[in-house]
Amino acid sequence: MNADCIREPIGFSRLKSRNVVADFAGGTLTSDAGGLLLREVDRRIGLVDALTRCIADPRDPARITHELRTLIAQRLFAIALGYEDGNDHHDLRNDPLLQLLTERGVDPARPLASPATLCRLENGVDRETLVRISEVFLEQFIAGFDAPPEELILDFDATDDPTHGTQEGRFFHGYYDHYCFLPLYVFCGEQLLTAYLRPSNIDAAKHSRAILKLLVTRLREAFPDVRIVVRADSGFCRWRLMRWCDRRDVKYVLGLARNASVQRLAEPWITQAESRFGETGQKQRLFGEVQYAAETWDRSRRVIIKAEHGGQGANPRFLVTNLTGEPQHLYDRIYCQRGEMENRIKEQQLWLFADRTSAHTMRANQLRLWLSSVAYVLVDTLRRFGLAGTQWARAQVGTIRTRLFKLAGLVTVSVRRVVVAINETAPVREDYTDIVDRLRERLPSTG
Repeated sequence: MNADCIREPIGFSRLKSRNVVADFAGGTLTSDAGGLLLREVDRRIGLVDALTRCIADPRDPARITHELRTLIAQRLFAIALGYEDGNDHHDLRNDPLLQLLTERGVDPARPLASPATLCRLENGVDRETLVRISEVFLEQFIAGFDAPPEELILDFDATDDPTHGTQEGRFFHGYYDHYCFLPLYVFCGEQLLTAYLRPSNIDAAKHSRAILKLLVTRLREAFPDVRIVVRADSGFCRWRLMRWCDRRDVKYVLGLARNASVQRLAEPWITQAESRFGETGQKQRLFGEVQYAAETWDRSRRVIIKAEHGGQGANPRFLVTNLTGEPQHLYDRIYCQRGEMENRIKEQQLWLFADRTSAHTMRANQLRLWLSSVAYVLVDTLRRFGLAGTQWARAQVGTIRTRLFKLAGLVTVSVRRVVVAINETAPVREDYTDIVDRLRERLPSTG
């Protein structure tokens, strides 16, 4: 098919007395004009540059068509804009807005990298590179504070990452009932500190103590007086982890799996809750505490009891903690807040494709997870600094992308300017200037 055929108008049903036609001669258009916001965030926090410094480039400089930084930016911004697959870059490499976001410049005669080139980048990383990339998240987190925080709550959680081939490290997991990886996530509030890809034939707490040690060491270097609290479900209630925390003044509040021994200790509260429910017909929640040690623990520890009884019967829950405070406060105001972390993991998997780990090697899949994670950091930074006080301050990535990034724009390039003419009927036009002003006011520029 030649160019003249491509530009032939396409006829559609008439609109009253008028013909309706369409063609592909609209000019250098993009459907992602709002991605300029992501570029503004990156220019101010330097994420793409930080990633580029982590990765060694073994290619002959004389034979390079696409700079390493351009490759990283191309893949990263595409993920943030909603393009999950490397094959998307067959067409995306010609998108003028993506060319602009990479800082390479807009040139229709010079497309960005092909999917094959990006695939070679993914498969070329080694373990040392992945370790260096892991440090970027923590350094970005630390750099985001204007003053030392008084307290940091670190949320640990594991989740399933389904596999659909014979990738390294994939095993069948009985709880999730499918073949998967078992990545470990650590968040502080909404900010991602690490996403560590692991095989699924391990305990959920595997490597959590080592990762906690690295995080605590660096955080206390930056903030010597900060109080650090570890929060996690019963999958992380391991005595070696608790002993490490006890010895280093790290606080913890961890779920404790129900068992016959702790159930017997909690019986007075469980019985009382059942009795009160029988009298009132209203759901009852009673709180208490005991000293308890499982047979494998090194010593007894404080266990918080929530004795709940409602129409479905008894529903007791248990926590182990070295925090002081009233049991109900520790349960309701501290432990239960960890549910927000689960929303952040879903956000990353659903909207930033953290589960697109279909490469063969664990190293390549870890890099894919890192790129998804960096995309999350970019969008979350925009949300926290640029969207604070707007209707999107609590919006998830999917909503932010649909409302703020997916905007039609005409890109024109002259000697002095690159102009992105965004659709004048866009409903967010009045908000854009305020969002950019907030970013410039609240984030110092790095470039």
